[in-house]
Amino acid sequence: MIDIRRISITELDTDAIVNAANERLAAGGGVCGAIFRAAGHDELQRACDKYGHCDTGKAVITPGFRLRAKYVIHAVGPIYRGGQYGEEEKLKSAYKSSLELASANGCNSIGFPLISAGIYGYPVEAAWEAAISACDEYMRAHPEENTDIIFAVLDDRILEVGRKILRKGSSYQILETTPQLP
Repeated sequence: MIDIRRISITELDTDAIVNAANERLAAGGGVCGAIFRAAGHDELQRACDKYGHCDTGKAVITPGFRLRAKYVIHAVGPIYRGGQYGEEEKLKSAYKSSLELASANGCNSIGFPLISAGIYGYPVEAAWEAAISACDEYMRAHPEENTDIIFAVLDDRILEVGRKILRKGSSYQILETTPQLP
């Protein structure tokens, strides 16, 4: 199942959530900052510091600490530079690396933000196409996993763009719900 919800990623009750991380695995703003605050900044930073670095297109996993999710998967998406520098391949790799880590750690559900679409400047529609395509490809290659994938977004326009692309491009089961934020 692939779902897109209007909800804070920190509120998801999934086995893992994904942090849109930077290569230094340092606390940042936006989604990253919200996850660090909700998980417990110092504890999560210490866990990230044990890795020290994560290449673009890859991911690492830490405990979720104070989050509902058991794990935080820190995926590093590319900075968008016009689409001529392998950004799509690196973005899809960040999603697939996250799904691989979730599977290796026994997760049956995972929550994603729209990686690279914030301060990294990836155009929203292209970011959705890469995200949904990567998840769809991964799940078709691993049908035995039956992982629930939830995208958490806070912006109505981004939500609608994602749902439009999900309806046209996914062969995987689609669920559309829109829980409202409290």
